[in-house]
Amino acid sequence: MKSFSYVAVSDVEDAVRAIAAEPNAKFLGGGTNLVDLMRESVESPDAIVDITRLPLTAIEELPDGGIRIGALVRNSGLAAHPMIRARYPMLSQAILHGASAQLRNMATVGGNLMQRTRCLYFYDSASPCNKREQGSGCAAIGGFTRGHAILGASEQCIATNPSDMAVALVALDAVVEVRSEHGTRRIPLADFHRLPGGTPHIETELAPDELITAVEVPGLPVAATSRYRKVRDRASYAFALVSVAAAMEVRDGRVNAVRLALGGVAPKPWRAHPAEEALLGAPATEESFGRAADAVLASAVGQGDNDFKIELARRTIVATLRRLLTDGSAA
Repeated sequence: MKSFSYVAVSDVEDAVRAIAAEPNAKFLGGGTNLVDLMRESVESPDAIVDITRLPLTAIEELPDGGIRIGALVRNSGLAAHPMIRARYPMLSQAILHGASAQLRNMATVGGNLMQRTRCLYFYDSASPCNKREQGSGCAAIGGFTRGHAILGASEQCIATNPSDMAVALVALDAVVEVRSEHGTRRIPLADFHRLPGGTPHIETELAPDELITAVEVPGLPVAATSRYRKVRDRASYAFALVSVAAAMEVRDGRVNAVRLALGGVAPKPWRAHPAEEALLGAPATEESFGRAADAVLASAVGQGDNDFKIELARRTIVATLRRLLTDGSAA
């Protein structure tokens, strides 16, 4: 690990001034991903701006029934919050599926959104990786691809986004609030993470001098009847092979409202708009669920080792929607 400067800040304005003054600086919140990357020399910042003292730890109700979540709210606190559990159960469940209790106690909401891929080749400095060094190549293509993307990948990168929380937030139409010296702007979470295309080293729409200050989730009545399902190689502390965040309301036997997003299958949390369009107004049946899954997976492409993910994703979508229906929570 190379030497770096360190500064602790106590207000947002100091934080954005500090990051703007050093082009190769990084914010430190919980540090559960950044510190690992620094140890592996994947990240080598010249400066660390410690933001753990910033007043960004509140969870507040919004006038529309939505919730504003401070960027430094710990994952454990968010998952346990009564309003989150009652209004957005998929979000609470996603966080609880995301990591060990120790990590949830440290990790922050903003940091979760900024965590980088867990691709083995990304962490291996002996392997070429376009995320680490643009133009060096992608060792995963033609390599071991069991955990890699089936949607949204490119010839430059086939890595997946590792976040569970972000999958639920994408399904919930969350918005990210960010601040810089130039002011405040809002980015829909569905647009926050970028697909790799020809620039896989640029992973989000966040500018280098911007700080995530909050995430806002709108009031969505359908979200109260929601679930998060995660399929992984082992029951504890493993990244998703496929995950599904789903919310559904059924009236008179037909789907009246639905939200669906996938994790573990793409370089960003994947909002399943084709599936939602296929389901809306359709009979709430196994056949409809299968057609919806087929619609979102029509463009899926396997890389050999991960071909199984296409069928696994289909079955997981159907199983999650079936569970919502059979529990009676969607009716």
